[in-house]
Amino acid sequence: MVENMISNQLERFVELCIRRRKYVVAAFSVLTLVMAAFAARVNIKTVFEDLLPQGHAYIKVHNEFRQAFGSSNMVSIMLEAEHGDVFNPVLLGKVKAITTALQQVDGVNQFQIVSLASKKLKEIRGSTDAIDMRPIMWPDVPETPAGLTQLREAVLNNPLVYGAYVSHDLKATLITVDFYEGAADYRKIFPQIMKIADANRGDGVVVRVAGEPILYGWVNHYLPETLHIFLVTVACLVALLFIAARTWRGTVLPLLAGLTSAIWALGTASLIGFNLDPLVIVIAFLITARAISHSVQLVSRFDDELESGAPTTAAAARAAMLQLFKPGMLGVVADAGCMIVVVLTPIPLMHKVSIIGSVWVMTIALSACVMTPVLLSWIRRPQGHAHRFDVSPVLRRILAFAVRIVTSRARYAVLSCAALMFVVSGIYAFKLNVGDAEPGSPILWQNSTYNRDSAAINHQFQGADRMYAVVSGETPGAIKDPAVLRTMSAMQRYMAAQPEIGGSLSLADVIPAVKRVLREGNPRYQDIGRTAQENGELMYMLASGSDPGDMTRFLDAQARNASVTFFFRDHRGESIRTAIERLKTFIADHPLANAHYELAGGLIGVLAAVNEVILSGQIESIALALLVLIVCCAVAYRSAMAGLFFMVPVALSNTVTFSYMAWKGIGMNLSTLPVAALGIGLGVDYAFYIVDGIREELEHHDDLVQAIVTSLGTAGKGVLITASTLTVSVVLWCTSSLRFQADMGILMAIWLCISALSALFLMPAMVYVFRPRFIVGDAFSAAQRAPTAEVPAENPA
Repeated sequence: MVENMISNQLERFVELCIRRRKYVVAAFSVLTLVMAAFAARVNIKTVFEDLLPQGHAYIKVHNEFRQAFGSSNMVSIMLEAEHGDVFNPVLLGKVKAITTALQQVDGVNQFQIVSLASKKLKEIRGSTDAIDMRPIMWPDVPETPAGLTQLREAVLNNPLVYGAYVSHDLKATLITVDFYEGAADYRKIFPQIMKIADANRGDGVVVRVAGEPILYGWVNHYLPETLHIFLVTVACLVALLFIAARTWRGTVLPLLAGLTSAIWALGTASLIGFNLDPLVIVIAFLITARAISHSVQLVSRFDDELESGAPTTAAAARAAMLQLFKPGMLGVVADAGCMIVVVLTPIPLMHKVSIIGSVWVMTIALSACVMTPVLLSWIRRPQGHAHRFDVSPVLRRILAFAVRIVTSRARYAVLSCAALMFVVSGIYAFKLNVGDAEPGSPILWQNSTYNRDSAAINHQFQGADRMYAVVSGETPGAIKDPAVLRTMSAMQRYMAAQPEIGGSLSLADVIPAVKRVLREGNPRYQDIGRTAQENGELMYMLASGSDPGDMTRFLDAQARNASVTFFFRDHRGESIRTAIERLKTFIADHPLANAHYELAGGLIGVLAAVNEVILSGQIESIALALLVLIVCCAVAYRSAMAGLFFMVPVALSNTVTFSYMAWKGIGMNLSTLPVAALGIGLGVDYAFYIVDGIREELEHHDDLVQAIVTSLGTAGKGVLITASTLTVSVVLWCTSSLRFQADMGILMAIWLCISALSALFLMPAMVYVFRPRFIVGDAFSAAQRAPTAEVPAENPA
């Protein structure tokens, strides 16, 4: 009763769309032009704040103390001598030139520029009158041998400089600069810093640059290449569609569906003020591929209706739309539902990707499921083909092979192989790493300029990436307590046992140096003061000889909050998790009476928060996406078994993909999470068309074998065309200079292949073996449910 009512309403809707096609096309065209005007204004850029889970405890600490203790936008510039050491006027002159030039970079925190040529690095000397603190090399670069020797001795005798800003082999020196996060525009910072670096290369000096603004600057630098690859991919897709379809309608209409969906989605993004991150362009192609896939199915069914004797093209378009509207809409709703669950991840970038991705997918309902058949109804009755190259014999042979496998005892081999593949890939998928799986940035190739520079800096110095723990006192002056300072020092020693941590810095390193100077350099006195008053006097001596901002990287003005900064040589997910767990263990074992520790700031603290959110939300997101899929299938087919049935290709495609990610060292991070969520819907779209085709045929007769043959010959043809053309096209992303895009191209190809093979082989085999009621209906008696005589198919087409 309910199904008949829905069927009647669908028939009236289809009839209305075809009969009023002029008004439908006019309204859609006007709205598309309006959305195109807004889409042209969408901003393509990376906003770092979008990457941060703002509600996380680490992010709260980071936001509170980033201006004083350091943000996640720290940039490290290393100058390395090709011959000799850094103590030569040419190299030191370049250090001064870069230090001076950095003050003019947009968004720079001028109080956080630290180098040999800045006033921040000082040597501490004692005299009969006072403690003398003077810049180690400011304002002038020493030119004489005596001056260079004196500078060398000052560096070697200063543990806060030697090893931290001058390498242990004396061949390299470091410049660090921080940026205000609210004012950091990577599109401006990157070219300005690279221009400064390029201007100081040469004369036996190698300049290397690393840091998040530089990393995402490289991403923006490769944006023209990304757009070029995108256009080449589209051109390849056009050519392959034209070859496979042999008609202009089979080429132009699917592309038109993909283009209009993109226009509507980008227009929506512009209207609500969302930017488009360059890293999610690959997701844009993935969604566009879904629009093309749905449209190809409709064009293929339209051609089949004409061959079957439809009197007019309008009648063929009406029949195609009526038959495929349900599986098409089910695929759209499932894709959108699986995408929208990503919004639960408390990261602004994920919210944007989720909302725009869901809108983008939902527009396919109009651009492909409605507009493609409406436009087809206007086509004159086609005669002949656009070219002579015919791939249909190859397609028919593949489909005939699928029918022979499914309708013979080989179907059990298909089910067994799928089960084995699911178990093996599922077990291996547990090795998938949350966070970065390799040293260096996974966004770029390991041999990229950025990753080589980052590796060189990490090799020569303590580490380019930082994390700080904050010691927060209950009252002002709490940091002066010897117990607090000794605990800070003990924490540094404890964390130094982790190989990925190259060094650390805190107030507990500075106070002993001042005390030693007061005792004429006697190393026996290089220790923390015995009382809070003594430590306060030592801190006063230190601050009295400092410039504004010198002490802020160690503690605040009230001596209530202090930082313990750790330098990391890599930011792999495992390294970060180990460090966080070790810090928590130390804090639990060393409680403070009048203070407590807060974790964690800096880039590593931010990444730790992101990884924890992804780790806790990954299973939740996947589970919710699967739940959405089950509900959609259960509602569409009015059977709970339908949801479980369609989970099979989804589970298989995702375990295979996740195992590939684990094998290739692709971590689950901000970039891959939305692709993984969308892949759940991607893994089932093809199956909807095949299964619904079988179900539709069984409404006319009770021959299950013939129903499978007919469905594979019609819907299967569309699956083959879209899967093959899209798979070949996305492989072109492997040529990208951005490793992330190349990896995502391979992942999309794997998803498409597994989804297509599941739809052509696994799903029909499951229907034939298990014969679920929501597909075969109640017409099958016990005798009819018995295995049908296995007759090889002649031709599925």
